[in-house]
Amino acid sequence: MKVKTSITLPEDLLLSIDQTDPNRSSFLEKAARQYLAALAKSRRNEKDAEILGERAESLNREALDVLEYQDLA
Repeated sequence: MKVKTSITLPEDLLLSIDQTDPNRSSFLEKAARQYLAALAKSRRNEKDAEILGERAESLNREALDVLEYQDLA
C-alpha cells in the first residue's frame, strides 16, 4: 500500500531528481530502498567484524594448527 506524504527538499536536489527521472515518487522510493539496503549491509558487516574480533585469537590458533599439521608453518 502506498501512502502519500510531503517532504521538503533543497531546490538543487529536486532539479537533479527531475533531470534523472520525471517520476519523483519512483525515484525517491528506489533511492530510499537502496539506502536502507546499504545501511543493513553495513550493520551486518559491523556485526561480522565484531564477531571475528571476539574470536580472532581462537581462529588464529586454529589456522596455525592447520598450517603446522600440513608442515607449512
